[in-house]
Amino acid sequence: MVPLGLVLTLPDLVGLGAAALLAVAVAWVAIGTQRLESGRGALHVTRAVTPNPVVRDRTAEVSLLVAAHHASGAAYERLSRLRLSEQAAHELAGHQGIRARVSARADRIAVHYSLTPTRRGRWSLGPLLTTRTDVFGLVRATQPLGAATHVPVWPRTVELAVRTRSVGDVDHSATGARLQSTDDSVLREYVAGDDPRRVHWASAARRGQLMVRADESAGVRPVTVLLDRSLLPHWQEAGSPRRPAAVDDGEWAVELAASIATSFLDAGHPTRLLTTTVAPSLEGERFATTRASRSALLDACVDIRGHRGSAEGNHATSTTARALRLARTPGEIVIAVLGPHDPDARHKLAALGAEGTCWAILVTPRGAGFQHEMDETAAELSTSGWQVSTSEARTDPERAWALLAERAR
Repeated sequence: MVPLGLVLTLPDLVGLGAAALLAVAVAWVAIGTQRLESGRGALHVTRAVTPNPVVRDRTAEVSLLVAAHHASGAAYERLSRLRLSEQAAHELAGHQGIRARVSARADRIAVHYSLTPTRRGRWSLGPLLTTRTDVFGLVRATQPLGAATHVPVWPRTVELAVRTRSVGDVDHSATGARLQSTDDSVLREYVAGDDPRRVHWASAARRGQLMVRADESAGVRPVTVLLDRSLLPHWQEAGSPRRPAAVDDGEWAVELAASIATSFLDAGHPTRLLTTTVAPSLEGERFATTRASRSALLDACVDIRGHRGSAEGNHATSTTARALRLARTPGEIVIAVLGPHDPDARHKLAALGAEGTCWAILVTPRGAGFQHEMDETAAELSTSGWQVSTSEARTDPERAWALLAERAR
């Protein structure tokens, strides 16, 4: 409009065009420099995920609320011209994306939607993206509002039949003594986090307060579940003939190890979940002893990642096996979910079986081309006293566990 007015020497047209440009510039400056979190119309965001953490492939509900810090006309005006767009990692949103239900009031905007995570891990939700226009609709600006929420996703677990005859026989033969009966137990007051199954109801009724059996676990052997991180995807080393394990194979191994650990914990065994690492420090790795500790076991699975290559994986298995051998508690059962390893790692693992009860599920990754190493690993562990079974990756966890339990009978 301004160039046309100049060409036609029409001052009124030039002035009208300049006024329009000035209006757009003022609106752009006002929208671009105005922060939604500050000023008289400041807004804030709250986000709640239920349940939190989320389990892979299970649905979680998210509630998002955008509201005014203080009731004011400026805040209400901002809310009325606000358009929202939630950001979510693809691993959280899944294949269907986010389908939100929005309800708006003068002082707030509430958004509700569901998430079905497809991958274990710790994934980002947010920050919220806002789109708003000025009063005259001349300028549109997009701006983040609020902070991101990091949502932990637990692996799926299944309840395994760990109270098999083989487990019972191992416990009795190794302890060399009968398990104490309820009448032999020492009673103490109930404290938060105690397993409700340990409550001694007769004494509770007699004394008028909850009492638990303090030594119910006498004779029950501790269990360490060892997960070989070489089974998870890793960066391919230059010149290495191996290919990285498939993502699904690695997640299956994590879920199998988590299922074994939680099942033994639920059955009353003090349990811990360890992963192979180059510099293990087992002093701080305590055994979970109550149902309240179940969350800690699953939390430890959230950030598990693969090794940087096969050489690091073999070294990590060697150092972890050596550290576990030195720090092993009396009567401890080691249950390992392993891949094939080189001779040094196999030798360190074999030493564990020579000095205590060790079970292993050897995982054959799909499409892997190193069956010889699988056979060598199985043979050396079996010779050293390990109870060994082999399972192809993505086998049903209950079947994989049943095969091992059958071998241990």
